Amino acid sequence: MKKTSLLAAGLAVSATSVFAGGMDRSGQSIAPIFENGTYAQLSFGTVAPSVSGSLADVLSSGDVATSYNMVGLAYKSDLNDKLSFAILLDQPFGASVDYGNADEGYPFKDATATVDTTAITAVLRYKLSDRIGIHGGVRALKSHGEVSLPSIVMSEGTLPEYTLDTSNETDFSYLVGASYEIPDIALRAAITYSSKTTIDFATTESTAGNQSLEVIMPESINFDFQTGIAADTLLLASARYVKWSETVIAPVGYPISLVDYDDDTVTYSLGIGRRLSDKLSASVSYGYEKSAGTPVGNLGPTDGSKSITIGARYSITDQTALSAGASYVWIGDATTSIGAEFTDNSAIGFGLKLSHSF
Repeated sequence: MKKTSLLAAGLAVSATSVFAGGMDRSGQSIAPIFENGTYAQLSFGTVAPSVSGSLADVLSSGDVATSYNMVGLAYKSDLNDKLSFAILLDQPFGASVDYGNADEGYPFKDATATVDTTAITAVLRYKLSDRIGIHGGVRALKSHGEVSLPSIVMSEGTLPEYTLDTSNETDFSYLVGASYEIPDIALRAAITYSSKTTIDFATTESTAGNQSLEVIMPESINFDFQTGIAADTLLLASARYVKWSETVIAPVGYPISLVDYDDDTVTYSLGIGRRLSDKLSASVSYGYEKSAGTPVGNLGPTDGSKSITIGARYSITDQTALSAGASYVWIGDATTSIGAEFTDNSAIGFGLKLSHSF
């Protein structure tokens, strides 16, 4: 499987969910559990979105999406010839919206919202045979959120000026899955279900004092497939379903929900990796997420996406490799609940990964 890891690594640098629906960020990959022997990796990514819209073709929202960084760590080892484990760190969900550059008179002028999460996942994998394996684990998710909204005039009435600050909470969920492999042709199909995470925040709200707030981070299903299609050439495909329709952020002190998704999301990726030499491999992939076509929230004015990702991996030594990747995302047009039109938006993502096999 050494050649398989070489070819797949370039795609792994830039997650297909570099600007996915809802608050999805990392894609919650557990790919390191499938590495051979003892393995460690350190990854870093940065995403620079450009998201702007206008109300009645008169008032501009300004660029409302701020750049963000992602850091990942992974360690995998074999306990015996059938059982292995991995410890993974990522930032699976997040949001950062700032209407500070909106025109005067834009209803959400100076509104801001952030959601930050960090997850540590422990995974065990057991090989039932040379081809079939099962895996499962637990995930600890640390979460925090802040919101600041001006007084907003809506058709239904005027919403009050409002701020929200949540506690830092750590909550747990689980994951289970299975895989099928044919090593001789570098084939692997793996499916992983991740349960929802129920978070009970303590909040400080400007309009209601100290309150409690329950938020669900959604359940998801990841499907990953790869197979050799020619000498030194690998086909890779993935699909990720996230049940965002179960995520609602509705604090006590605000008249309407801050976040309320109408639709779930499915993000697809299809790519090819090729080994160019004993030290260098390259890859390219296309990502797609269908637009729902329904009005979206003003704190997340995007709907669907298309993306291109390129990646490369260079073997510094037989055990150590450096991978790099870049993604360009065409963000889907969206209409918000106040009728603002967000069009012709995009995002650029870059990633680096240092990996070592022991």
